[in-house]
Amino acid sequence: MNTTARIKKNMQLIKLRKLIIVSVLISFLSAFLGITLKKLTEHYEEIFSSQAYLHPVFIFIFPVFGLSVIYFLRHYMFNKKENKGINEVFESTGSKTKNLPKSKIASHFINGLLTVIFGGSTGIEVSTVVATATIGSVAQRKQNIFKEYKTELICAGIAAGITALFNSPIAGLFFALEVISRKITRTFLISNIIAVTVAFGLVLLIDEKPIFAVNITTWHARAIPYFILLGIIAGINSVYLTRCVLFFKNNLSQIKSHYYKILIGSVILSCSLFFFPQLYGEGYHAIKMIFLNPNEVKISYSLLSTFIGIIILKPIVTSATLFSGGDGGVFAPSLFIGAFLGLFVALLLNTYLNANIIPVNFMVIGMAAVLSASIHAPFTALFLICDLINDYTLFFPILVVCLISKYTAKLIYPHSVYSYAASVAK
Repeated sequence: MNTTARIKKNMQLIKLRKLIIVSVLISFLSAFLGITLKKLTEHYEEIFSSQAYLHPVFIFIFPVFGLSVIYFLRHYMFNKKENKGINEVFESTGSKTKNLPKSKIASHFINGLLTVIFGGSTGIEVSTVVATATIGSVAQRKQNIFKEYKTELICAGIAAGITALFNSPIAGLFFALEVISRKITRTFLISNIIAVTVAFGLVLLIDEKPIFAVNITTWHARAIPYFILLGIIAGINSVYLTRCVLFFKNNLSQIKSHYYKILIGSVILSCSLFFFPQLYGEGYHAIKMIFLNPNEVKISYSLLSTFIGIIILKPIVTSATLFSGGDGGVFAPSLFIGAFLGLFVALLLNTYLNANIIPVNFMVIGMAAVLSASIHAPFTALFLICDLINDYTLFFPILVVCLISKYTAKLIYPHSVYSYAASVAK
């Protein structure tokens, strides 16, 4: 009996050692992929968007060209396999037999890059999530002993990828838990803590700076009612984003011709970009611009119309991008909408109610609130935003508003884009 117990214990130790080794390997590869995709996207998006601003004719050329290239790559290089976004991950984790094919690493990497640099109004986060999930999926298939750890290793790849994109190991861990796994096991903690630690180590090694340079000084208790109002508005707006994406996905699915899809998506995208160039790509460049001096922004009718146009159109152009074959998700659009929504609300309150609130605080909290409500992951949003700006001053108001926005959104519509995808994958 003692011998049997000893053998069983030794086998568990061997499994644990192998799990640690494979988790390190997955996290390094996933973090490297995430950092590489991020750097390439930032570099080429800046080049192409600058050309589009200088020569507006490119606004009508880039989207149709980019979406066409993605279609032909998918058709001839990636075995005609559609990129279904995060739904592919849910299909894999929810099944013992379905696995993510190796080609998903290259297809999501390339298509995510092409989508954003040619103006597609989405981000590379979901492309990174699926590509890094595939790294975990491929690794767990290499040895039979890892088959029982399929979800844990897929989550490890995703957690490392999110950590690399946003310099936030806690957000990477919470995203894997709140969105993908939704349960904690000992092996989940071991593999995913290793993953975010290795990924964050790589981020520190290359001295990655926070995406947004923001100066947060303080917040005031008198602003709490306005924070709550922002949370409710953000929850409503996130439902609008979700419904837009699902409307294009479900109601326009009868259009079978890929050429018609590309044409429709390109027309919507190009016309929107012509009037609101801030919608180009991820939109981080536009957020950085308004972060430069948000407290000095003065309200005007032209500014209000611009903000309203951006907030209304962003969900539509994001949905059109995804519908017409672009690769991406709602991560970056949520941050973009949240920043503009937060500043818009702050300006209105200061101008018409003399609220005397700090606009930059509302921008930061708005980003977290819309993201929390859009993906139903308040703790992911909380830590991601704090690490994005490298400042935890607003930790408490962000936490409160993230919870309010999430439950406001769930009250109006029970699904996020991700939970809807998960229910479809079952």
